[in-house]
Amino acid sequence: MSTKDKADTDEVEAKGGKSKLMLIIGVLVVAAAGAAYFFLFAGSGEAEAAPEPVHGGYTALEPIAVNLAGGGYLKIGITLDYTAEAAGGGHGAGGVDGAKAYDQIISTFSQAAPADVIGARDALKETLEQKIIEAYTDEHGVQMVMGIYYTEYVTQ
Repeated sequence: MSTKDKADTDEVEAKGGKSKLMLIIGVLVVAAAGAAYFFLFAGSGEAEAAPEPVHGGYTALEPIAVNLAGGGYLKIGITLDYTAEAAGGGHGAGGVDGAKAYDQIISTFSQAAPADVIGARDALKETLEQKIIEAYTDEHGVQMVMGIYYTEYVTQ
């Protein structure tokens, strides 16, 4: 084999190696693009975002006295802002009862210290509101309560 034939063979092998490398890189790029599309854009069939609940009415709860963890008590009254679904979809006088809300009030505030009740009132309200909304959300994700309002808040 002459040196010219050997050089031609090396050149062909180098070109073949480069084309194989380019082919492998191309396949990897296509696979990465497909994976990125699948994870970023292909939904799992779930809705993008649940629509905002529509106001249906208010249920005022009688104030309740709760013993605090460090001594003292809190007399608290709230009003539940319920959704149209809880109101019977606009048909009839639906609403929600207060049993679940009372349970959440007692469990939230009976663990709080008097200093927390005075100093962290807004934080406790947000926590209570989230617990009540969760308690009044059915197994299909439909919210019956969309918010709460303090109507009485007295501590001693």
